[in-house]
Amino acid sequence: MNKFLLIAALAVAAYFSFVSAPDTNDRPKAATRSGLSVPVAGSSHAAIDEAFARQQGNLQVEGQGAVVKLLADDNNGSRHQRFIVRLDSGLTVLVAHNIDLAPRVDALRVGDVIDFSGEYEWTSKGGVIHWTHHDPQARHPGGWLRHDGRIYQ
Repeated sequence: MNKFLLIAALAVAAYFSFVSAPDTNDRPKAATRSGLSVPVAGSSHAAIDEAFARQQGNLQVEGQGAVVKLLADDNNGSRHQRFIVRLDSGLTVLVAHNIDLAPRVDALRVGDVIDFSGEYEWTSKGGVIHWTHHDPQARHPGGWLRHDGRIYQ
């Protein structure tokens, strides 16, 4: 019985993480860059919260959160801009944005709201969002960041 409830809950969470809300006048339209459509990030973080609870990763997600801490760049290998975002649920995630493949978000400050699309990987501290950029080999879904109306991919 418990397995059935778990499967049903996961199915509902997956459904709502992939279904977009209808457009209204108070929602911004999808942005485009180089002909690529960039959807508006949803406000539901059920998929991320569920993945954290189950210690799962390798999950393509979209979301939005407030920047709570700016970290030094990771310069080992590919360079990454790093910052911590608090989701509406209270969970914090590290965003690791590859600045060798996508522009840096120079104007980012603590307290700013940022939208993201990328791959979630579980960590005991909340998780990491990476692949927030295009894939030059087109083998991985492209991600992006949106800050102050500008798309970084």
